[in-house]
Amino acid sequence: MAKYEPKYALGCEPVVGSLTSSKKNEYKVTNRLQEGKRPIYAILFNFIDSNYFNVFATAGGNRVTVYQCLEGGIIALLQSYVDEDVSEDSKDESFYTVSWASDTDGTPLVVAGGLNGIIRIMDIGREKIHKSFIGHGDSINEVRTQPLKPSLIVSASKDESVRLWNVHTGICILIFAGAGGHRNEVLSVDFHPSDMYRIASCGMDNTVKIWSMKEFWPYVEKSFTWTDLPSKFPTKYVQFPVFIASVHTNYVDCNRWLGDFILSKSVDNEIVLWEPKMKEQTPGEGTADILQKYPAPECDIWFIKFSCDFCYNSIAIGNREGKIFVWEAQSSPPALIARLSHAQSKAVIRQTALSFDGSTILCGCEDGTIWRWDADTTS
Repeated sequence: MAKYEPKYALGCEPVVGSLTSSKKNEYKVTNRLQEGKRPIYAILFNFIDSNYFNVFATAGGNRVTVYQCLEGGIIALLQSYVDEDVSEDSKDESFYTVSWASDTDGTPLVVAGGLNGIIRIMDIGREKIHKSFIGHGDSINEVRTQPLKPSLIVSASKDESVRLWNVHTGICILIFAGAGGHRNEVLSVDFHPSDMYRIASCGMDNTVKIWSMKEFWPYVEKSFTWTDLPSKFPTKYVQFPVFIASVHTNYVDCNRWLGDFILSKSVDNEIVLWEPKMKEQTPGEGTADILQKYPAPECDIWFIKFSCDFCYNSIAIGNREGKIFVWEAQSSPPALIARLSHAQSKAVIRQTALSFDGSTILCGCEDGTIWRWDADTTS
């Protein structure tokens, strides 16, 4: 196993005073909300706009909801969007994923997708649907935003493709699919934090694929100035990834970049940190050097997604018993910061959300609850 030397992402240094020891009881429950009857599959803080760092969105059932974290554990409801085609009592799930984005003028947007394969873009300032993107042939499992160009989003779908969109013009710029693409549902996708050309995707074919947009970047730039109908844009297919990794032997349902390294998880009760080592002469080939693993007990079912704070100092993941494990991301060997549990938290945690500095942890649960944990500054 290669030695892991921590490399800080996004130019961040470790947050002074952040929780990096292995003491217990560093976080305490400060709120619990019952959002509805349906599972909450996605929960995410807004890291796009510093004015809204304490604002988060959830997706589940037939609704997308926006909240604000206030002092004293208070969670304030700001807005809610309901898919009126699906009732609250229906067994169908409209939304599986949510992300934050912004228009070119800085307008904050919430992006959501799910069962019907349509991506909804919601204008938070005007409290209305901004755009709807139709193109995927099946449900959407994850949407992510380009942190350096937050008008660009990427979507991962059950139709075995990944698509790059421009929320300003409504254009589908690139489709990552074809001869070298995924051979089953794509479950997760992520933009590289500093290299605008690269994304990583993973799915039910047990692989993680790294794609490059460098060759197609002129089309990305063209998408911002396109004035004709979006349907007339020359959307391009990216058929071959630059790297394919088989780090896991089962579904890979979450992957995130950590600098040039990748964090990914399957149903093996752990998150794996690995380094892709590509062969420049033979695109698509190379080796995956596993650096270290972050255990996550009782995390052996799929569609459980982990989260990181803005500077990637901490990783938080829930499990099927309602517990949360918080790991220090950039230490070797990994240090367990906290193991969080509560007598009333028994449902599967589908996704966690770490706040900008990691001092607040949220989780969206199978029973429709939102839990808020805050750093205990009194101990």
